[in-house]
Amino acid sequence: LTSCNFGSLAVYSPTQEKPWNKQRANHLYRRLAYGASPDLISVALQRTPESIVDVLVDEALNAPITSQPSWVLTSKNEAEAQGLVFDDFNEANRDDWYLQTVTDQLNNSLRALLTIFWHNHFVTELREYRCAGYMAQYYSVLQQYSLGNFKDFVREIGLTNAMLTYLNGVDNKENRPNDNYARELYELFTLGADNGYTEDDILETAKALTGYNNKNNDNPLDPDDKNACTVIAFSEETFNTDTKTIFGRSGNFRYDDVIDILFEEKANLIAEFIVGKLYAFFVSPTLNTDVVSQLASEFQVDFEIEPILRKLFKSEHFFDDEAIGSVIKSPYDVQINFIKVTDFDVTDEERGNIFSQNAEIGQEFFNPVDVAGWQADFDWVNSTTLVGRWFYLMNKISSVNDTDPEKLREFARKVSDDSNDVEVVVRSIVDIFMPRGLNTEADYQIAIDDFKGEVPETYFENGTWNLDFETVPDQMVLLLHFLVTLPEFQLK
Repeated sequence: LTSCNFGSLAVYSPTQEKPWNKQRANHLYRRLAYGASPDLISVALQRTPESIVDVLVDEALNAPITSQPSWVLTSKNEAEAQGLVFDDFNEANRDDWYLQTVTDQLNNSLRALLTIFWHNHFVTELREYRCAGYMAQYYSVLQQYSLGNFKDFVREIGLTNAMLTYLNGVDNKENRPNDNYARELYELFTLGADNGYTEDDILETAKALTGYNNKNNDNPLDPDDKNACTVIAFSEETFNTDTKTIFGRSGNFRYDDVIDILFEEKANLIAEFIVGKLYAFFVSPTLNTDVVSQLASEFQVDFEIEPILRKLFKSEHFFDDEAIGSVIKSPYDVQINFIKVTDFDVTDEERGNIFSQNAEIGQEFFNPVDVAGWQADFDWVNSTTLVGRWFYLMNKISSVNDTDPEKLREFARKVSDDSNDVEVVVRSIVDIFMPRGLNTEADYQIAIDDFKGEVPETYFENGTWNLDFETVPDQMVLLLHFLVTLPEFQLK
């Protein structure tokens, strides 16, 4: 497909044709922060889009890394020495970290979105390595480097216990090289499939990556003891000391040499591949190759992620009409966008439900579908997952109406600027959730009629009805239940 977004990378300056309005403000927050409440959108409209991008990026840069739990480096041997049943200990820690992950997604805006993005790039699967401590360590690296230096990121992620176990680095030894990580390092993590490397490069790289086999326990070279949660360290005894030839360069290369050679020899290919993936996530799955190439030419100079994203987010291209509503929401987008927009409270129980429900409809954090990750876009939606996407939101809406119905009235007031015109109220609610609104006036009329429910038509005509009317919370339930099932609601 060819991109129809012809906007440039020049800084977006609002014009009469492309004004800074609620639609574009919601677009910015939807893409960089999961969404924003009506109050936050009102504040945003008093500022420049450029300044808001700076605020959101700076917040992500300055957000503290989630503290690693006390159990992160507790091995099976150490846990059992304390009289703990390791499987129970590991499972409880895993569940705690699931809740922490959802909390971070709710609270951390751009850094949360980048954490999911990089998790789906540098994929590991908890179902394979099975250790909560490995999971927490890996997650911290995703957070730490999410806006940092990509070369440093690649170097660090490959040495996490989760990655060394998942892609068989722990099995990669002097006389028995395992090329699993070397292959994915090029194919999935830096270059893209069949792009600038050969099978010999993979095999030679595998030899240079040997030696990370010492699990610091009584059985240090047992690669099958995947539930031990012991730290994996380098062992000189299992390192392959042969001369290796990688991308035409020869030497007794080690792990750090591989990363250096890769980024020295293939900088342009890495930059194009990574910028393309960032573009697909934040702008559109249909790439504008000229824009990607322009950003890639800057990215390959030093591989700093933050300035490239800052430039993209401020650009005319990002705010172009074609970019708005061009991405299908992920399961986390569906749930967290709704919470951010409505500003509804989330209980601890609901946080756990967010994790499990998203897993059921295709996005289980720490367990992407395979090493290639979630493919996103149309893969998110089918007849089964759509029902699941509706289910949580409908339950949440009904729960708010049962426990605190005035929250629904309050949201209607804020989003419509306390209007007493039923059409203004409904259109305001529709437009804060739907990136491009609804397709036709007839579609808006259906939404208005749904909201009116059984309230007599004369009440809307003679001024009897307003947002103080007793039926408003129930009317909001009807409207919101209707909206979350619409195709337009699935876009961001």
